[in-house]
Amino acid sequence: MDDLARDPQPLRGRTALVTGVSRRAGIGYAITRRLLAYGARVVVHHHLAHDEAQSWGADPGGIAAVLDGLGRTPSAAGALAGDIDADLADPAAPARVVAHAVDVLSHLDVLVCNQARSAPDGALGELDAAILDGHWAVDARASILLAQEHAARHDGRDGGRIVFLTSGQGLGPMPGEVAYAAAKGALDAITLTLSYQLAGAGITVNTVNPGPVDTGYGAPDGLAAVGRAFPAGRWAEPDDPARLIAWLVTDEARWITGQVINTEGGFRRWS
Repeated sequence: MDDLARDPQPLRGRTALVTGVSRRAGIGYAITRRLLAYGARVVVHHHLAHDEAQSWGADPGGIAAVLDGLGRTPSAAGALAGDIDADLADPAAPARVVAHAVDVLSHLDVLVCNQARSAPDGALGELDAAILDGHWAVDARASILLAQEHAARHDGRDGGRIVFLTSGQGLGPMPGEVAYAAAKGALDAITLTLSYQLAGAGITVNTVNPGPVDTGYGAPDGLAAVGRAFPAGRWAEPDDPARLIAWLVTDEARWITGQVINTEGGFRRWS
């Protein structure tokens, strides 16, 4: 049965790029810690200006604290190999970010598109073209361009993986978030098509909906109300979706592609 034993470091020798890693309370940070603990060498992307403009603000310690925390990941067999700041609303930024990762890592196996534009947004009657275009650029266009660059530079070795992050827009309404829901919905819609195209290149493509995750943006009353909609009585923690995403990029998930997977802990939208 030795052939069924699980390697505690299943990403040893693999390389990864994770976008949207700018806060220690964020999903991107949790994903990166998992990949490092699994043995990967990782380059992270961040864009501090985005978080500074949001109501929850940037990481209190800045990017230096984020990178320092990742560099000290307990039991990490992998290594934080580098980082890059880029505004993915810039059409040229995805190519620059992937090129930087390849330069640092020599090749790229895994791409996790965790970046997201959160605000401004609105309901019908509150939107304009700039709001819609801003969400499309970061939440959808950048992910597709990142995937295109990764596919173009992939050297054909085993372990090619792309994971997009979407939201729960296909499972229930997202009031006041029309632009975000539209852009994230595009990733759901394109997953199967991209997976079909890249299957011959040995790259799997999957999309994960993490559901409501407590990354520090919720008000106390909202945290309590939403928490009651989970059977466990709490929001997801960043490491909850991170565990699924880290598994999807290992060889154990090599036969899974073209899927949109919800990891919501039984979240009851209609309770």
